[in-house]
Amino acid sequence: MHFFAEKFGGMDFFPYLCTNYNRMRMKKILLILSLMFTLTVAMPLAVAAAEYYSPAIEQAIDEDINVSVTGQTVNVSGAQGQTLEVVSLTGRKVLTVKIESPAQKVELNIPKGCYILKIGKVVRKVSIR
Repeated sequence: MHFFAEKFGGMDFFPYLCTNYNRMRMKKILLILSLMFTLTVAMPLAVAAAEYYSPAIEQAIDEDINVSVTGQTVNVSGAQGQTLEVVSLTGRKVLTVKIESPAQKVELNIPKGCYILKIGKVVRKVSIR
């Protein structure tokens, strides 16, 4: 006797599940359930992650600090009195600059590559070209 048939009370129940109509019905139910799960759980998480990690959106996380990079120039606004740290991807501190004005431009003069900029709680990964 088949395992499924033994578990659910004999062979009279098993043929009911094996008809093509019931297979299609079960597939339809599973498809609807997976779609509901995707729309209610996975999609909001994906949208939230895309909004949080989107590099096109300028991050203003801590006290409206804005950081933008153009070439070798970093434009910092809203960080007066704080310190800009430039760290390589290996963790070595490359440069430290005190931000003295509400809007300040900082020339980096460092080799091309990827770096991490830290100002207070604001952390940005940037590419210097």
